[in-house]
Amino acid sequence: MQVVHTAAELRAALAGHAGTAFVPTMGNLHAGHVSLVDLAKLHGQPVVASIFVNPLQFGAGEDFERYPRTLAADCDKLAAAGCDLVFAPDIAEMYPVPQTFTVQPPESLANDLCGAFRPGHFSGVATVVLKLFNLVQPRVAVFGKKDFQQLFVIRELVRQFNLPIDIVASDTLREADGLAMSSRNAYLGASERIQAAQLQRELAAIAAAVQAGERDDEALCANAARHLKMAGWRVDYIALRDAATLQAPTADSRRRVVLGAAWLGTTRLIDNLEFGLDVPV
Repeated sequence: MQVVHTAAELRAALAGHAGTAFVPTMGNLHAGHVSLVDLAKLHGQPVVASIFVNPLQFGAGEDFERYPRTLAADCDKLAAAGCDLVFAPDIAEMYPVPQTFTVQPPESLANDLCGAFRPGHFSGVATVVLKLFNLVQPRVAVFGKKDFQQLFVIRELVRQFNLPIDIVASDTLREADGLAMSSRNAYLGASERIQAAQLQRELAAIAAAVQAGERDDEALCANAARHLKMAGWRVDYIALRDAATLQAPTADSRRRVVLGAAWLGTTRLIDNLEFGLDVPV
């Protein structure tokens, strides 16, 4: 596996390759990331992974400075997974001049759900992803469904900019107790780690209630948020949406998604559960 750090090295390594499959990451990799590489191998060659902690998507007071940087260990995992090339630029390589040109997703998408609590986050995500797409020139890019809103933003980015890239979504990989795998899980203390799976259980309870015929979405979400708060969580949101539009579901919404973001101590966890009305969770 080759590791490169500059755009020039990347372009030289990929010269002549038209079927690249791309997995963008911020590093501190876990089994969920490895599963993205496994999926990418089914859709294109060579498989390229990027490792870059993007400052544009972190707000003031967020965890940019303490976000784990584990490049050597990450490269070992990627090599073992069969990744062909790792692009690991530094900030100066990705942003050689101040990034005054940015991608601004529509307010209805960027300022909703996580965007309402992380102003500018999705602009930072969309901007860096567009830059990475321009650098790697992939035919396929693989993203996890755990960041459901991010996946939606990126799909819309590709659609509106007419990018010749297929976006492949990978199901969320979970720990044995249901906790969605995340690099930020490492922030959890021992007791917090035991409690962390409650978020997924609350989302599953909402999905099951909707499938059983309950249609008071607001009451279901409020009840789940109350359970979390009683257990010591600080809840940003619990929301039910149409999985195809990310808007409030209608009577015709057969495929739905319940999403949540909440703080356990100093760690912000997100999760979601996509489900159909006629298929058990």
